Amino acid sequence: MKLLLTSGGLTNKSITGALFDLVGKKPEDTFLVFIPTASNVEVGDKGWLIDDLSNLKKQDFKSIDIADISAVSEKIWRPKIEAADVLFFEGGNAFHLMEWVNKSGLREILPEFLKTKVYVGSSAGSMVTNKDLALKLSQIIYEEDFDKTEDMPGLNYVDFYFLPHLNSEYFPKVREKNVQEAIKGMTAKIYALDDQSALKVVDGNVEVVSEGQYLIFN
Repeated sequence: MKLLLTSGGLTNKSITGALFDLVGKKPEDTFLVFIPTASNVEVGDKGWLIDDLSNLKKQDFKSIDIADISAVSEKIWRPKIEAADVLFFEGGNAFHLMEWVNKSGLREILPEFLKTKVYVGSSAGSMVTNKDLALKLSQIIYEEDFDKTEDMPGLNYVDFYFLPHLNSEYFPKVREKNVQEAIKGMTAKIYALDDQSALKVVDGNVEVVSEGQYLIFN
């Protein structure tokens, strides 16, 4: 299984290079499907989503399709995913994305797709690959999901936790001191990455790709 877990998408040449190394094709021969589902429940300015799409557009993919698994039936989104080399799961709310990965039936068939396709996550799209969605961290570090009382299982594709937006001005609590306090009692490895960093994961082997800052705990 090949994963590229990013904090902010394709924000620099190193992350972009890691993607095409995983795909094994030139950009002009690569098909990508953009899955915006996690962003649907976020309110306010969507400039970050537009930026993510703009960064994808700059790579000159052969095709960029869009498949919202919460908005259309499987008979519509499944062919789009089947045709793609890269499955790009956009950021937003990880609980909403995971809910629809389950509801849509994508969870059951995704491992088969990922035998030949590359999974790219941005923020929430990366966080759902964890074994669970770390509700405590979401509430403390990201100040989100206060309506939730129970954690939700993730895809469990990795044996660590991914924390995006380290040192971001938009997430003022994602700082080393706060993360250290929030993860007390946790034993799993935790990667906290800024928007210029990513994790390249191939069959469980993890490589940090960064032109910015990242922290590794435990």
